[in-house]
Amino acid sequence: MGKGERPEHTAPPEIFYNEDEARKYTSNSRMIEIQSSLTERAVELLALPDDGVPKMLLDVGCGSGLSGEQLTELGQMWVGFDISPAMLDVAVEREVEGDVCLHDMGHGMPLRPGTFDGAISISAVQWLCNADKSSHDPRKRLKRFFETLYAALRRGARAVLQVYPENASQAEMMVAAAMKVGFSGGLVVDFPHSTRAKKYFLVLMVGTSTYIPQAKGLNGEDSNEERSEVKVHGRGSNKKRKMGDGKGSKGKEWIFKKKEQMRKRGHTDIPLDTKYTGRKRRHIT
Repeated sequence: MGKGERPEHTAPPEIFYNEDEARKYTSNSRMIEIQSSLTERAVELLALPDDGVPKMLLDVGCGSGLSGEQLTELGQMWVGFDISPAMLDVAVEREVEGDVCLHDMGHGMPLRPGTFDGAISISAVQWLCNADKSSHDPRKRLKRFFETLYAALRRGARAVLQVYPENASQAEMMVAAAMKVGFSGGLVVDFPHSTRAKKYFLVLMVGTSTYIPQAKGLNGEDSNEERSEVKVHGRGSNKKRKMGDGKGSKGKEWIFKKKEQMRKRGHTDIPLDTKYTGRKRRHIT
């Protein structure tokens, strides 16, 4: 895949995320941190009731379960769908706590109406904007996805879909498809003034609500994170993300915790914990 080439233009998702890509994606500590950060933000935008009762959430495009793992850590229950058998095989091997199913979201979600308290999706829904087969009509597939997602959510529930639209027209197409089936809401853009850290979240609501989601970085400040799609799906440049204890960094404790979780799951290539873990490295030229 060439520099800057979007994976949607390279191959259908079930082919792009083959066995090698699935394992590489899931074993990369940086990918784990990115997925964790995006999932935390998605759950924040869901604005779930803080009543101490676990909620049943849907994870659309759950992949190998990295986002689902974060949902579990946040005390929620979840069910995930993905089109890639290889990614789901890794999820099963990792013994994620949610139930995972093989399914193409463009065919609609085969779910009982009113089952879920909320839904998230991390970097998946924009794939529906591309026609991978001659029979694919992006607008029809988006319509089918959103109408079945709407039906699966309880009254008053929300869906937060983090997406990487290719352009304004693609973003508008996703928003329009959601609004046509009954959702209210729209796009929340974090760090809109930054080409490096900008993030798009499609925040949708079933029914009316007084909740107004707030974007981050509206006053022009930047995020410490590098643009997360750089390695998540092979987009953009190969700049390295800065590590350290600055604002927005996960810090040593988070890194130690994640490494220990990976060891418990049988990963043998996790670096040893040292006094240098999580410390900013000096760049040597």
